[in-house]
Amino acid sequence: MRLAGHEWSALVSEARLGTTRYRVVHPARPILHAALHESRFGGQLSVDKDATAVLATAWWLAARSPRSFVYLPLRSSVDCGGFGERKLDLVLLHHSLGFRVAEWKTVRAKLTRSKTQKVTMPPEPFRPVPEAAHEHRGHREFHDHLRWTIAADTLFVVGSRRAYEYAGEQVRALAEESPAELAEHPDRHHCAEIDLGRTRRSIPDARNPYATLHIECCNEHW
Repeated sequence: MRLAGHEWSALVSEARLGTTRYRVVHPARPILHAALHESRFGGQLSVDKDATAVLATAWWLAARSPRSFVYLPLRSSVDCGGFGERKLDLVLLHHSLGFRVAEWKTVRAKLTRSKTQKVTMPPEPFRPVPEAAHEHRGHREFHDHLRWTIAADTLFVVGSRRAYEYAGEQVRALAEESPAELAEHPDRHHCAEIDLGRTRRSIPDARNPYATLHIECCNEHW
C-alpha cells in the first residue's frame, strides 16, 4: 500500500466550552478493526490493513494541524488479541493547544453536527529524520517527546510536529510495508513501538513517565 494519494473521508465537528471553540476531526465511517487497550506499558493497539492507513493519515494530520483534535473512536472496534484491559479511544493533538484532558468528556458530548472533509495524503507525507537527530533525543535538553495521559476512556498522545515526525517512519512502514510482508508470511509479528514520554529512564519525568504505544498488525483480521 502506498500512502501517497491515499484519501480519508473525515468529519469535522466543533464544540464550545465558554469562549473557547474546539475543532475535532474524526472518521466518517467506523474503524472496524483497530482495538486499543490500556496496558501496564502504556497502550496496546491491534489493527488490520485498512486501519494502518487510517492511523497513518491521522498521525500525519495531527502533526500538521496544531489547532485541531484528531479523534479516533476505537472502543467499538472488534477486539483483537484478547488483551483483557479496558478499551480506549485515541486522541492525537498538538501540545500548543494546552488542552486540559479533564474537559474531554464534555467536549466529546458537545460536538456539533459534522461537515465531511476529504483528506488526501501528499507524495511524501513523512519526512525522513536524520540519524543524528534521533541520537539527540536522549539528551536532557531535548523536549520534543510525545507525551501521554488517559482520561474519559481515551488515550491522549500530545506533542509538537517534530515529536510526531520522529515516530512517523514507524507509522508509515506499518501501512506501506506490512501488507507485502504479511502476504508472504501471514503468521509473522509485525509492529511499531512508539515511545511516549522521555526515552531515557535515567532522566525521570514524574509527570509523564516513559511508556509505549505498541501497534501490531492483527494476523486474525488482516
